Amino acid sequence: MSIFINLAQFYFRYKVLKTCTLDVGSGSNINYRKIGTKKGTMLIVGHSSIINGSMSFDRENGRIVIGDRTFIGASNIICAENITIGNDVLISWGCTLVDHDSHSLNWNARKNDVVAWHLQKKDWTGVIVRPIRIGDKAWIGFNSIILKGIQIGEGAIVGAGSVVTKDVAPYTIVAGNPARVIREIPVNER
Repeated sequence: MSIFINLAQFYFRYKVLKTCTLDVGSGSNINYRKIGTKKGTMLIVGHSSIINGSMSFDRENGRIVIGDRTFIGASNIICAENITIGNDVLISWGCTLVDHDSHSLNWNARKNDVVAWHLQKKDWTGVIVRPIRIGDKAWIGFNSIILKGIQIGEGAIVGAGSVVTKDVAPYTIVAGNPARVIREIPVNER
């Protein structure tokens, strides 16, 4: 049974490598079957990380960088340009990180999106894209959503089920929809 699992991982890793630059540190475990790439994309994962979530690159040349000793549960990372996750980060299950709006806010710019998808095309004109950065030692609780352009500071905690629409300061706990500051983490708990 183990040989079949290793062959499947090898196959899916090979499939990722056909379109994506891949750099995975020693001791890291990635479920390659949950990675969707496009031409020119880049995935960098540090040492001793565990990546169980899905990662999809919605545009060519997107970049996802994940640090050392980081855990990502059964979550979704959706990247058009750039998502960076630091070292020693915990991202629980059911979370979504997306660095873009997916569609233009203007109806005339998005009215043909479904037709274009049938042709395997996407018009990114008018779609807002801004990078996401999650600092070292952060913890993202289950079912949280991190929207485009957000920076989560070092050691910050995002409570379960939160929708993060504004930057989170280092060593701060936020929760809710939209996420609001609950409290600062005292120095002795950092």
